[in-house]
Amino acid sequence: MKTYLAVMAAMALLLAACGDDAETEVAADDDDPIVIGNIADLSGATGDVGTPYSEGIRGYVDWRNEQGGIDGRPIELMWEDYQYDVAIAESLYTDYLAEGAVAIQGWGTADTEALRGRVNEDEVPFMSASYSEELTRYEETPYNFIVATSYSDQLRIALRWIHENDPGAEVAVFHHDSPFGTSPVGDGEDYVADEGLDLGYQSHVMPGGATDFVGELRRISDDGVSHVVIQNVESPAALLASDIADQGLDIQLHLLNWAAGEQFVELAGDAAEGAIGIQPWTPTDVEVPGQEDARDHLEGEGEELVNLQYTQGWWKMDLMATAIESLVEAGEEVTGAAIADALEQIDGFDTGGVSLPIDMTPRDGGKRAGMICSPLWVVEDGVWIEEADEFCP
Repeated sequence: MKTYLAVMAAMALLLAACGDDAETEVAADDDDPIVIGNIADLSGATGDVGTPYSEGIRGYVDWRNEQGGIDGRPIELMWEDYQYDVAIAESLYTDYLAEGAVAIQGWGTADTEALRGRVNEDEVPFMSASYSEELTRYEETPYNFIVATSYSDQLRIALRWIHENDPGAEVAVFHHDSPFGTSPVGDGEDYVADEGLDLGYQSHVMPGGATDFVGELRRISDDGVSHVVIQNVESPAALLASDIADQGLDIQLHLLNWAAGEQFVELAGDAAEGAIGIQPWTPTDVEVPGQEDARDHLEGEGEELVNLQYTQGWWKMDLMATAIESLVEAGEEVTGAAIADALEQIDGFDTGGVSLPIDMTPRDGGKRAGMICSPLWVVEDGVWIEEADEFCP
């Protein structure tokens, strides 16, 4: 094996000396698979949204390979359920790199933040499903790519909407009991103070496994809370909406992205009516061109498009594949550092209406996030309807 590698290295040097055309020709003949790792939550605390998201990533890879892969090179996707456990995520990351992964599709906030030091050291682009603002500071986390509006910007958007439509209101943030849940809470409090918003502000943990939130609702009702922002996933968000309806409380709900999906509406039923979603990704109730390939792929398997989490995973994998494709077409070696550099050049990435255009270039202030603003959606007659096509913090 050592002799083989030495011979191949010598050949590569010789071909490089012959000029760019020879290098491009060698790359075009290379049909080795491009290995990507996927750390997925299928059975953990966020498995209700993690499962369709991971299925979207896998669906895209299957579809892309059916189209011939990336310029003839297939994508080899390794994926496994990490059960929302940081230790398992760290172990999977090690295993994936040992198997030759050049990039990772990740999931949660706690595990993504725990891995960022290793990701920087290994120069492996890590495209997480976490939108923690900590991960948007590209000088500190140059290999973390946050594709959509950060949780903190989503919360700022909700607070700005409340301030403009109901000044003087008392706001409560109900959040998941994890780093994912707490990620934007302090930034929201700072935003109210820094912007001088005429709002009250408090936060409450939503304990995992809770069967109701009646006690928490009594407390905020006594405080005169009229707006609740939910930073959680869809199942507990639906439970909270149902409890608000059952208690007859006059509270406007605002759901950040992982709570504002089709499952929320299905589970909450009539209690979902009027809820506002700060959701960067288009619900499947609204058909847009960017859903067509996913719909066609699933219909070929006898299934229907699942939900916006599926298309979110699909388009995130497409974004990563687009960066890799630019390297393959240029005859460049597909390494983690090269993929990261290619991703950072992407501006105005068009998802066909599944989201706002994605801009991965660094922004002023040391922030890199694919989107700063977000559409607003409202539940009317059991479906999500677009309320505003772009609302900014």
